[in-house]
Amino acid sequence: MITRKELAKMFDHTLLKPYATKEDFIKLCDEAKELGAAMVAINSVAVKFCKQQLEGTDIHVGAAISFPLGQTTLDIKLAETKQAIEDGADEIDYVINIGKARMHDWDYVKKEMESIVSICKENNVISKVIFENCYLEKDEIRQLAMIAKEVRPDYIKTSTGFGISGAMVEDVKLMKSVVGDSVKVKAAGGIRDWQLCKKMIEAGAQRIGTSSSFAILEGYDKEL
Repeated sequence: MITRKELAKMFDHTLLKPYATKEDFIKLCDEAKELGAAMVAINSVAVKFCKQQLEGTDIHVGAAISFPLGQTTLDIKLAETKQAIEDGADEIDYVINIGKARMHDWDYVKKEMESIVSICKENNVISKVIFENCYLEKDEIRQLAMIAKEVRPDYIKTSTGFGISGAMVEDVKLMKSVVGDSVKVKAAGGIRDWQLCKKMIEAGAQRIGTSSSFAILEGYDKEL
C-alpha cells in the first residue's frame, strides 16, 4: 500500500477560485508545506507570490493556463505560458481548445499541444494537458490521448474541476490505456475523499488535483 508521505506527494494542492485573496494563497502554501504536497495549483496571476511563499521548499508552483475554458487563441496561451514561467512556474496545466476537439480539428489540437509543450521543455518545466472530459465522447478522449502519446507532455489531465463533472475512474483507465508509460495521467475535479482518490490511483493516476488534500489523508489514516 502507498505510504502517507507518498500519497501527499501526489497532491496538486489546489486553489483556483476567482475570488482567492493574498491571505488565501498564504494559507494554501502553508498547507502545502504541512502536507508535503507536490505542487500548488493556482491561476497564473498568483505565480510570483506563491513562488516567494514556497522559497526553500521542493514544492512546485503550477500555473493554470487559459483556465478554465481553454477558449483563447494559441498566441495568447503561449504568452500566458511564457509569462507564468518567467514569474517562476515549475509546472504548466493548460486547457485545450475543447471546441476544436469536438470538431475533430486534430491538426489544431496537435499544433497547440506541440507549441506549449515545447516551451515547457525548453525551460525544464513540467507540462500537463487538460482535456475536460465531461464535454468529450470516449473516442475523442482516446484521440487526444493518442496525440499526447506522440507529442509527449509530462501529463494528461482529466478535468478543470469547473466543468459539468470532474474526474471519472473509467476515463483515467481509458487515458492510461492509450498512453501507457509514455505520459502520466493526472486526475482532478471532484476528488474529495480517500475512497475515490484510491480508485483513481488504482486506475493509473499518478497525480491528484484536489482542494481536499487533508480530508483525503484523514480517510487514508482511518483505513490503516
